[in-house]
Amino acid sequence: MSLQIREEYPVQGQAGKCWHPEFNQANTRNMKSASNNQLIGVLHDLRDIMPAAAGNGLNWTFRSCYNEGCLAQSFLSPNRRDFYKIMLITSGTGILTIGVNTYYIEKPTILFVHPNDIFSWKVLSPEVSAHFLLFKKPFVAEHPQLKAMLDRFGLFQDKGKTVIGLQEADLPAICQYFEKVAAEEKIEHTYRDETIQALLQLLIVESMRTARFPEPDEVGQEYIHIHNFFRLLEKETANINYLRPIRIKTAKEFAFDLDMHPNYLNAVLKKYTGQNVSALISKRLLEESMNLLLHTNWSLQNISYAIGFADQPNFTLFFKRNTGLTPADYRKKFHKRATENPVLWPQRSVELMAVDRYQSA
Repeated sequence: MSLQIREEYPVQGQAGKCWHPEFNQANTRNMKSASNNQLIGVLHDLRDIMPAAAGNGLNWTFRSCYNEGCLAQSFLSPNRRDFYKIMLITSGTGILTIGVNTYYIEKPTILFVHPNDIFSWKVLSPEVSAHFLLFKKPFVAEHPQLKAMLDRFGLFQDKGKTVIGLQEADLPAICQYFEKVAAEEKIEHTYRDETIQALLQLLIVESMRTARFPEPDEVGQEYIHIHNFFRLLEKETANINYLRPIRIKTAKEFAFDLDMHPNYLNAVLKKYTGQNVSALISKRLLEESMNLLLHTNWSLQNISYAIGFADQPNFTLFFKRNTGLTPADYRKKFHKRATENPVLWPQRSVELMAVDRYQSA
């Protein structure tokens, strides 16, 4: 089955009551045993699981939601994000892999996911529900007390603390903060952000107070290869520009850097994602092309060079073949949309703005 792999998009939803049904332990043990050989299984686009709510726009710093059944499909999230995620799984069973650590989830669990983390979820039960709190780096930077709390406990940085196992008795104390944050988010008042960051601090303290850090299980060698490929792909596409274009972009070059034979790398990725190395590289370069078209005022020639094309016509052909629009038409369409609704215009990164200043100097 083909896999579309993209960046995550947040949704804003309603807080709900936390619950966690009884599990048949014999059945969950059987599912765990049957799943050891395939950690990822069938993967889906995360936007199928958490579709972006209409009208939310791109210019946000904080989002919360609660969905029953939101993790009912397996997925892989290999791309870098610009937000931190705190996720509380309240019901269901599945296999979670963050980096090269994998965890069998059958009890309530709270996760602290760093923007750079590569993670996947393999669902093992039909009903999985979770709370989500998403906040961007500027939100942290604007609240020094929250930043100090995050630095002190290292829940996002220390991979041994990323996953916290909870007992049934812990849920009410943890859930109340997710629900209070979700309720606070809906109210427009002067101190809303300060209130939310204070609730986040209380959530972190409560999480540490009840913390049980499960030991991760071993992952198979094939999954390590997949993780290393996506990590290298993100490294190569991070902050590329026409002053520093992408360094490698072919299956042979990626396989060489990973010290693997191209055919074996292709076989492993095809087995778990349904796509070969070249297709996954092209998809990531297409996403980065869209990002540069929307976030910068660079010329099409400069964007072509940054993505790894020697000339603009080949880049235009690549872009139109995959989107149905030329790069110029794609940018024009978004500019028109942004003019009609300015909140949709995304902020440029510091690195991209630095290149803009260099270009105009």
